[in-house]
Amino acid sequence: MSNLDLHPAPTPCGGREDVTARPVHELLRAKSVPLGESTMVRRLLPSMGRRMIGAWCFVDHYGPDDIADRPGMQVAPHPHMGLQTVSWLHEGEVLHRDSLGSLQTVRPRELGLMTSGRAIAHSEESPREHARLLHGAQLWVALPDADRHRAPMWEHHADLPRVHGGGLDATVILGELDGARSPGTTFTPIVGADVSLPAGASARLPVEPDFEYAALTMSGEAEVDGVRLAPGSLLYLGCGRRELPLRADTDSAFMLLGGEPFEEHLVMWWNFVGRSHEEIAQARSDWTAGSRFGTVHGYAGTRLPAPELPPVPLKPRGRAR
Repeated sequence: MSNLDLHPAPTPCGGREDVTARPVHELLRAKSVPLGESTMVRRLLPSMGRRMIGAWCFVDHYGPDDIADRPGMQVAPHPHMGLQTVSWLHEGEVLHRDSLGSLQTVRPRELGLMTSGRAIAHSEESPREHARLLHGAQLWVALPDADRHRAPMWEHHADLPRVHGGGLDATVILGELDGARSPGTTFTPIVGADVSLPAGASARLPVEPDFEYAALTMSGEAEVDGVRLAPGSLLYLGCGRRELPLRADTDSAFMLLGGEPFEEHLVMWWNFVGRSHEEIAQARSDWTAGSRFGTVHGYAGTRLPAPELPPVPLKPRGRAR
């Protein structure tokens, strides 16, 4: 997935000085932005009030969109470095291509996980013959310094572990939840899960007190720690919990995102996560010159050009305004 903003704002993030050690309820506002030719997304992270949740540094929620007579998602080849991308669908399909030569259709409740490491390029598109509805989330995970220069890789996991109890059914996307661990590769203490609650369900989900968490409502109106959330809402929960009370009056689903607060200071610009202005500028130069990131073969269109850098140096700072 890509940030297609032609004038992307630099986003300094990371560091623990602004992480609350206690439980909170902080509803983050979404910003509507275009993704490709015909898809609008609700960008929930980074936001004006919060830039990271654990190592999660970017969250887009889209749909449900009726794309029966439209091309659906069409995101041309673009670069990434210093992060992992997570593709997660509730409805529809996304065809992934990358500069490693990967070609994979990702379907609902399957994990598409791309580790960019030092450099990779990819494209995402709805297949020519596709389902009527498209609904999902696209997310980034920041890589720690020790792993951000590693070789890139692509993973697809169709069979993911699940957690049951009190009526809930949770699919573990990344990390570990209540003893169930995802096969997806991680580089920091992190968790991502898709939690379904049938109408009338009431449950308490075990969580880690040292992790910070947020809940992204995918459908229905789940009640998370006493807060009722409309679809597309992202509720930041802070740290300090050992369990998370959940209930639902209607069939509902939400994504639980969490992790140990990310200590390193980062700068995020366009589709790059780095540590300095010079590093970001070099990545942009390499993409423009056609070096380092490789070539995505098979996409019917041209690759995305890099936007112009802002006129002031990019500086890594804290994680919340």
